[in-house]
This record gives sequence, C-alpha cells and structure tokens, in this order.
Amino acid sequence: MLSLNVHLLSAFIPTFFVVSITPGMCMTLALSLGITIGVRRALWMMAGELVGVAVVATAAAVGVATFMLQYPTAFAVFKYAGGIYLAWLGVQMWRSRGKMAMPESDAAPPDTSPVQLATQGFVTAIANPKGWAFFIALLPPFIDSSLPMVPQLTVLILIILGLEFLCLQLYAHGGRKLSQALRRGVGVRAINRVAGTLMVLVGAWLAFG
Repeated sequence: MLSLNVHLLSAFIPTFFVVSITPGMCMTLALSLGITIGVRRALWMMAGELVGVAVVATAAAVGVATFMLQYPTAFAVFKYAGGIYLAWLGVQMWRSRGKMAMPESDAAPPDTSPVQLATQGFVTAIANPKGWAFFIALLPPFIDSSLPMVPQLTVLILIILGLEFLCLQLYAHGGRKLSQALRRGVGVRAINRVAGTLMVLVGAWLAFG
C-alpha cells in the first residue's frame, strides 16, 4: 500500500508542477503585480489565489465542479464580472492611474489594501473554468478509493498549494526583474503599460476563455 502511494506521488508532483508552471491567468496576474507593486505586496494576491485553488481542488474531488459546469449561468456571470474588473484595473494601469500603477514621479505608490489584492487572486482562481477542468480531469485518478478520502485529499491539496505558490513566486520575481530592466531603459510609463496590458489580457481570458 505504501509503495502504491509513493508511486502515485512520484507521478502526481511532476504532473501538477507542469500544470502550475504553464502560463495562465493566475501566473500572468502574478507577473503583472510583480512588475508594478513588487513581490512582497503581491503575496496578498497569492494568498487569495491559493485559497481559491484549494476550494476548486476540493470541489473537484467531491464532484461539485461537475455540477457547476453543467449549470454554468451563475458561474458565467461571476466570470464576466471578474474579467471586467480585472480589465478595468489593467486600463487604469496602462494610463498610469489607479492603485496598481507605479507612480511616474518619485512619490510613494498608492496603497492597495491586502483585502483588494487577496480578492483579486481568489476571484481569478475561482472563476477560471480551465482550472476547474484541470482538477476534474487530473485529481481523481490520484485518489486511492481503498484509503480514507480526507487524509489523502489533505496531502494532495497541500502539495498542489506548495507547487502553486512556488510557481507564483517565480512569475512575480520575473515580473520584478522585468520592471527593473524596463525602468533602466524605457521608464515607468512603459512599465505600467506592459503590466496593464497583461492585466487586460487576464481579464479578457477570464471572461471569454
């Protein structure tokens, strides 16, 4: 039984690492925030995103996700609202306005509350239909029906969250490095436009993907 679990984990970890590291809505959001507000403040978005991922993974494992995908009207409304909100933030950043944009002067950037950042991450994770589809397809095969469900699911979700956090960090740090390179070359306005464009793409992806 133990060898079976080790075998499953040896396949589970690389599978979900590939799923997490692949560019998607949440990783693009981490990249965008890494560019404009930095990695440390983006941790609040990551916290909200990880809570959302845990909810989606748990729902997929117990079958709730299948029901949601069969009755998509309410889900679609939530998805469109989240996409419009992210796109609006992106437009504000592109215009060097709003709390997410870097200031063009030496003034301190506007303070975006932790709740706002966490909500962004949570909504992006929950309203991502591809995320639901991935978990529905990939998570159940790694659950051993001969063993208790709760301990297995707890361990698997903790591993997923660890992999997701690692990938979010990689993207956010990449955004921070990109911000430093752009600041030396083309200036703050260009940084805001790059980050704003990424944010608009995340919003459009969320609403219409």
